[in-house]
Amino acid sequence: MIKIDWNKLPRHIAIIVDGNGRWAKQHAIGRIRGHRQGAKAVRTVIKACREIGIEYLTLYAFSIENWERPAKEVEALMFLLDEYLTKEAKELQKQGIRLTTIGEIDRLHPAVQKKLLQTKECTAKNDKMVLNLALSYGGKDEIISAVRRIVQDNITGKMDINDINKKTFDRYLYTSGIPDPDLLIRTSGEYRISNFLLWQMAYTELYFTNVLWPDFTKDDLFKAIASYQKRERRFGLTSEQLKEKK
Repeated sequence: MIKIDWNKLPRHIAIIVDGNGRWAKQHAIGRIRGHRQGAKAVRTVIKACREIGIEYLTLYAFSIENWERPAKEVEALMFLLDEYLTKEAKELQKQGIRLTTIGEIDRLHPAVQKKLLQTKECTAKNDKMVLNLALSYGGKDEIISAVRRIVQDNITGKMDINDINKKTFDRYLYTSGIPDPDLLIRTSGEYRISNFLLWQMAYTELYFTNVLWPDFTKDDLFKAIASYQKRERRFGLTSEQLKEKK
């Protein structure tokens, strides 16, 4: 029995969904079928997070580096994303989940861009949970984009160089308005963050599991949350200072 303190849930969970290809290889099926199975795990985790009251869930679904994969696989991934949005739009609305995205969305297939825009618009007023999909996303690219926008605003007089600090920089990121992740989960046994939310994860608790993404269950999610709850989040302070603040 996994014990969870329902009063100390992470506000924002980010997940690197990894292992679809290896799962497919283990089951002697094509990679695309592995990605399709992975989509089922996405539904499972979204439902579980919504049920227990997680406010923000960010899924690293397609990285900027993934464009270098074989063209047929990329095309299939775009089709699966379009299919997912078509099937799940009504469910997101029913569950009160607002869809947002981060990344270079303009690089996605036009049909997928259109479907994303439609789904984001129809769920814009939902307030039970935010589902944030990282698509065509790269952490370094996000930071470079933010710097370019700051420089441009400085040139046009909208931003004074002396006003740049951590809070103002946050406003120029794709994640503006979204709190930094409290917990990062990575599946498939890899121990790296793979260019994901590099700025935002300065104090995020990291949890790695050998479970391949298509096999990731509600219990696996709860194990990660239970591990998170056992940790002391000091943010640079000492344990004694934390106790004094309480």
